[in-house]
Amino acid sequence: MTAAAPGDRDRDPSARVYAPDFLTDLFRNPLDPGYRDAAVRRATAPPSRLRRVLARPVSVVVLLVIGFLFAVAYRETVAEEPGRAKARAGLIAEIKQREAETDRLTARADELREEVGRQRDAALSGSQASRLRTLEAGTGLGRVRGDGVVVRLVDAPRDKDAVTGAEAGPSQVLYSDLQKVANALWAAGAEAVAINGQRLTATSTIRQAGEAILVDYRPVTSPYVVTAIGPGSMRDRFEDSRAADLMRDVQRTTGLSFGVKDADDLTLPAAPQPRLRYAEPSVSPSPSGSGVAGSTSPGPSGSGSSPRPSGGGR
Repeated sequence: MTAAAPGDRDRDPSARVYAPDFLTDLFRNPLDPGYRDAAVRRATAPPSRLRRVLARPVSVVVLLVIGFLFAVAYRETVAEEPGRAKARAGLIAEIKQREAETDRLTARADELREEVGRQRDAALSGSQASRLRTLEAGTGLGRVRGDGVVVRLVDAPRDKDAVTGAEAGPSQVLYSDLQKVANALWAAGAEAVAINGQRLTATSTIRQAGEAILVDYRPVTSPYVVTAIGPGSMRDRFEDSRAADLMRDVQRTTGLSFGVKDADDLTLPAAPQPRLRYAEPSVSPSPSGSGVAGSTSPGPSGSGSSPRPSGGGR
């Protein structure tokens, strides 16, 4: 029989002895051994008969509910499709009708403009009529003919994504590309410029609306043909411009089509008559000693601006 040490006689029998690696073991095995063994037995034990019996009806009910929801959603979609198709067809028909009406009114306006020009030339002397026609040609309000340059831009072909089926691929022609080309042609000496038959003037705009490009609020689509009438050196100067370099670089990287060629005997149509706004005298009294205030000469708004649309970055 071995005698107990004095320290062992004073120690509480229920006290736990903590080994140096107790915390490490606690983090590695947080569950009590009894709980861990029970979890293992429950995971490996075969399901009871009652659980097997209840699992089948529940699965069947879940599948029936999901199928019912899919059937209701499909029926609602099919029921609403005729209405959507009818509304879409109505909108397309209305758009085509408005486009036809716009074309008819534009043709009628051109006929009336030509008739007014003939009447005006008959009433004016030869020199006055010639001077007026020259001014109209310079401002874009008269039809012009001459030799020039044609710049053609075409959207890159669209490819279908193999996974999603969505259209993916190279870039399209941006409205800023048309702005840059038009500005470069003006800088190269162009006397008249048109985009897809839309003549540019001092108040013309080239903007984007959704996926459509608008020139003076009229949509234009690919291919985009920019025609310009000017001197013989216009093409060389345009080819050396930064806009042409940018478009050639875009052509190499995206597949977009860009071409420049000389053209003889081009005819550019006249732009629609602008809506003129005239300055009016100020209603407030002029301060003494300040001269005439608010009495500018009558004339169209923006008459001093350059006949070039503002540019933008690609």
